[in-house]
Parts: sequence; C-alpha cells; structure tokens
Amino acid sequence: MHGEQRLADEKRIHLKNWPEDERPRERLLKQGADKLSDAQLLGIILRTGEGGRTAVDLGRELLERFRGLTGIAGAGIHELRGIKGIGPAKAAEIKAAMELGRRHQRPTLAGASLCASQDVAQYFQPRLRDIKKEEFRCVLLDTKNRVIREETVSTGSLTASLVHPRETFKTAVRESAAAVIFVHNHPSGDIKPSQEDILLTRRLVQAGDVLGIKVLDHVIVGDGGHFSFRDNGLMRHTS
Repeated sequence: MHGEQRLADEKRIHLKNWPEDERPRERLLKQGADKLSDAQLLGIILRTGEGGRTAVDLGRELLERFRGLTGIAGAGIHELRGIKGIGPAKAAEIKAAMELGRRHQRPTLAGASLCASQDVAQYFQPRLRDIKKEEFRCVLLDTKNRVIREETVSTGSLTASLVHPRETFKTAVRESAAAVIFVHNHPSGDIKPSQEDILLTRRLVQAGDVLGIKVLDHVIVGDGGHFSFRDNGLMRHTS
C-alpha cells in the first residue's frame, strides 16, 4: 500500500502528468512566454520536482528564498543547491538561463563611441548589478573615443594592491589606446565613492598622464544609478 502511494505521489510531481492546459510548456507554446508567471518559466527550466512538489513549486520556492529573479541571478551554485530538489544539474541550468537573459540585455560596446557617463552606465549596469564582489573594469578607447576592447582588471575590494597602475595600463599600452574609462560596481547598491575609490582614481589619473593615456572617467554603478568622477569634478589631471 505504501509503495503504491509513493508511486502515485511521484507521478503527480511531474509536470507532464498535469492536464495539458495547465502544463507550463504547453501554455507557453500556445499562448506565448509572456503569459507565464516567473515560477512557471522556472518550472520549464527545472522540468521535474521533488518530494511531492512540482517543478513550478520549486520555482516558487526559489523566488521566495532569493526575493525574485534578481536575487536568483546573483545567487551562487552552492546557494541554489541549498534548496531541496536543486542539484548540480538544475543549479547549472538556472545559472545558464539567467546568464543568457543578462547577455540579451547588454548593448553592443565594441566600436561604440562613449561620450557620456550615462552611456557607460547603460552598458555596465546590467552586467555588474548582480555581482556580489566588486569588479574593476578598464575600457580602452581610440583617438575618437571608440571602444577598442574592455577587460577586467581585478575582482574584490578596491585597494592599491589589487588595482596597480602597472597592471591596469598594461593592455592599454599594448593596444596603443589613446584613453581609458574605468568602471566598477558597488554590490551594496550605494554609488557614493569611498575614500579608497577617490585615492585610487587620483593615482590612476596621474599614471595615465605620465604614460600619455588620458583617463576620461571613472564610473561607479550601483542599484539603479551611477556616479561619475568626471561629472562631479573629481578628475584632476596633471597636464
């Protein structure tokens, strides 16, 4: 009797055993993805549930635990696996889906002309807003302020030891960049520069002046906003 009950419970947790008009995948095919809830879309990615819960139930628990899609996108693999029913395969699928969504939001930067801090923030906010550690990026520009490339200089709290002018400008020198823009995120969401941010920026501007590579701006991106050192009169060049 107990074995029959267990089989009946396992049968119910698979979405394919739901009535067809209630299955998320079938609803998506008939009505479109925009008609489904976040939990239902996550259910399609997860496919199966566990312990008497459907994949949609798991999706709903993810949303509750991490307070929405933004929280899920920022969660690590270990954190996702902390939910019963989310193993390494499901955690990897969730991270892959979130990363695809993030990449879809990114405008193209290569060859673009960056003339204002708003342009920089528009590009980098979707890329950095869910990262839990500070990342320091360097954007290399040609003589017409067109982007040559970008690279990550360091990951972690900004200090002189992590962001050294020698390493920061190494690629810019190799690529014959005429100018650079620095960008980093504040995971807290607060875009106000710290004293360390100010001192580091001053040091990098001075190094750029010596190398003949102009530092156009340093932009901090946070939760829904940005801070530009140039816009706030904090870019002090020696030449």
